[in-house]
Amino acid sequence: MSDFLTERRARVAAALQLDDALLLVGAGEPVPLPEGTDQTYPFRAHAEYYFLAGLECPGGVIAFDPRDGNWTSFVPDVSEAERVWEGRTQPPGEPVALLEPWLTVRRGRPITLLGAPLRGVNADAARTVRVREQFHHARRPKDAHELALMRRAAAATAAGYARLRESLRPGVTERALQIELEAEFARHGATRPGYGTIIGTGPNAAVLHFEPSSRTAHAGEFVLVDAGAEIDRYMADVTRTFVVGEPDSFQRDFHQVVLSAQERVITRCVPGAEWKDLHLGCAVDLVRGLVELGLMRGQPASLVEQEAHLLFFPHGLGHLVGLGVRDASGTLPGRAKDPRPALRNLRMDLPLAPGYVVTVEPGLYFIPALLNDPARRTRYRDSVNWTRVESLLPLGGVRIEDNILVTEGAPENLTAAIPKSL
Repeated sequence: MSDFLTERRARVAAALQLDDALLLVGAGEPVPLPEGTDQTYPFRAHAEYYFLAGLECPGGVIAFDPRDGNWTSFVPDVSEAERVWEGRTQPPGEPVALLEPWLTVRRGRPITLLGAPLRGVNADAARTVRVREQFHHARRPKDAHELALMRRAAAATAAGYARLRESLRPGVTERALQIELEAEFARHGATRPGYGTIIGTGPNAAVLHFEPSSRTAHAGEFVLVDAGAEIDRYMADVTRTFVVGEPDSFQRDFHQVVLSAQERVITRCVPGAEWKDLHLGCAVDLVRGLVELGLMRGQPASLVEQEAHLLFFPHGLGHLVGLGVRDASGTLPGRAKDPRPALRNLRMDLPLAPGYVVTVEPGLYFIPALLNDPARRTRYRDSVNWTRVESLLPLGGVRIEDNILVTEGAPENLTAAIPKSL
């Protein structure tokens, strides 16, 4: 077994406080396509299993007994049909048929079940919730092996963005840009895109998770791209916003508001910084920019207290990234979710620590569903220059996102090689 897996398992065992409880972590099973063919969706082992096993193994189970400190990997036998039709080989580990006798000799002890559910295993539900919270927290700091993969993913992502910029011109479709971007990821070692690529041109740039379409880009439009390469399950998560051709003065100023706010947050990604404080501080910076541009009226901090920023910045500042696009985000163990509406879409609430990799992704958008809502217009009638905003509704939006490694010293931008200029 690799040294990094040995270290991970030891770190997890020390963090979980299992007492006498057994730990089982399931990989999951392939999911058949609904039309009844012999096809399945591409298999991806549960992240909690992959973290401990380093395997994409359908039906695999990792077991840990805190009494003897031993970890055992149980794997199913690969059938002849799987060898013939899929070219699969037998993964390392004990036959999964031995899991039942392993449990039998430990009968009567509580079981904690992480990863995918296991048929016939009765786990302690309350204990599982607590242990999962501890497990997530234990794997938040990235080890050297994880960071090496993430740096490679960032390099492949940078190559993809460079290729996309070369392809950006009037008449190109969002789908064509996606093809160029993802093909370049693959040419630079990516296993696959880390998540569904987002590319929105013009008004589509205001749709937060827009799937690329056949729409063509026009001169003078914003193009928002949110994409990242994945290598061995570890990924980058990057957003850039461009303009087709030359930006006008408002586009430059609007983009600069987001960029300045983002870069200020990056400098504040240090150990002990509370993520929700960074989020709210960033919201004040964004609103200050909107006031200076004549789009909002009032004192920035007061406007944020009134939640007026949600008209233009409706999502959270970012999240953890690594083994998955929102890897081990959430709250600090024991911390309840903050009920304030302004933090409703914040994906994590915890203090930063060395080894964390966070996305910093502020954005400002002209979203008709929000800005044309009568209730919001009434509530914020004196806070927004509605005449000016209405004229900008087709513009779309701007988001800028980097992946920041928290260190004992200054934060490190893992995706700094991807230019942020319009």
